[in-house]
Amino acid sequence: MWQGSSVVEQRTHKPSVVGSIPTPATKYFMKKRILTGDRPTGKLHLGHYVGSLSNRVKLQDDYEEFILLADVQALTDNFATPEMVKDSVYEVALDNLAVGLDPRKSTLFIQSQVSAIAELTVFYANLVSVNRLSHNPTVKTELKQKGLDKSVPLGFFMYPVSQAADITCVNANLVPVGVDQLPHIEQTKEIVRRFNELYGQTLNEPEALLSEMPRLPGIDGQNKMSKSLGNAIYLADDAETIKQKVMKMYTDPTRIHATDPGHLEGNTVFIYLDTFEKDREGLEGLKKDYVEGKVGDVVVKERLATVLNELLEPIRIRRQELASHPDEVWSILREGTAKANEVSQEVLAKVKEAMKIDYPQIR
Repeated sequence: MWQGSSVVEQRTHKPSVVGSIPTPATKYFMKKRILTGDRPTGKLHLGHYVGSLSNRVKLQDDYEEFILLADVQALTDNFATPEMVKDSVYEVALDNLAVGLDPRKSTLFIQSQVSAIAELTVFYANLVSVNRLSHNPTVKTELKQKGLDKSVPLGFFMYPVSQAADITCVNANLVPVGVDQLPHIEQTKEIVRRFNELYGQTLNEPEALLSEMPRLPGIDGQNKMSKSLGNAIYLADDAETIKQKVMKMYTDPTRIHATDPGHLEGNTVFIYLDTFEKDREGLEGLKKDYVEGKVGDVVVKERLATVLNELLEPIRIRRQELASHPDEVWSILREGTAKANEVSQEVLAKVKEAMKIDYPQIR
């Protein structure tokens, strides 16, 4: 899922600390607001890192950031394995914290535990047509990938509506996403516009923020990196696993011998090196040697394995430290969810007031 155009005054936490891991407290100061998130269907991978996680770390100093663990959305196509979704909530929280998300600055919360999201979803369902949802290109693609195009669960079909509720439950005005999620942001904007036209200016119209590298191919070189396609390098993978996966990656199919001239275009290994290699001068030299047939694929892959392990080693270490304190990780989620509930109830109250269904007479 988961450049703001307007400044929105919001409330954010001043931190406290539980053990060695900081958690939010209850004092507030003013900041603009962001919402982003993940479907908890397994550990996160490099595609998530370049598509969203790295942006979250950069943005958390300047915005009040909410990170949604979208377990309800994950259940739309994993309803038969709810235990996997529940376990993944913890794993995804670990990944977010391990890459540098600071709970003193960013709020991690669990979707199913914020009841306002479900209420907003029901209200928004009246503001979008079945025809409009069926033409959402991201929905169409995902239905085909998951084999659901002939028998679509209503929950899955409606998840762009639920996503609009996710974004607006904290009245966010900026949503960091990958390029494939842009149709969902446009859908949310349409719902917000329709709501504000009918009931008066109540909700912020969110804007998408794309990462510099919104789409990372999987190690198969054919599709974007995906848990379901089995072509992912995970943030939690150990050094040997990463090396094994890199050695399986596609390079130049026209190249038979190491001395043959190599091609860079569409070469998955060099796409990764362009993304993660910090030594740009050395990379340019490696590219030149590859094109001239002076270096083989094994050497190039070994370089990529080294680069990836240099990137992921501190993340692995931090993840292991966090995993050794599970109660503190759950404390972060508990505090974050409490804050999200408080904020979303305020938004829901404004929505109901605008719709004339607040009924103060029965309170």
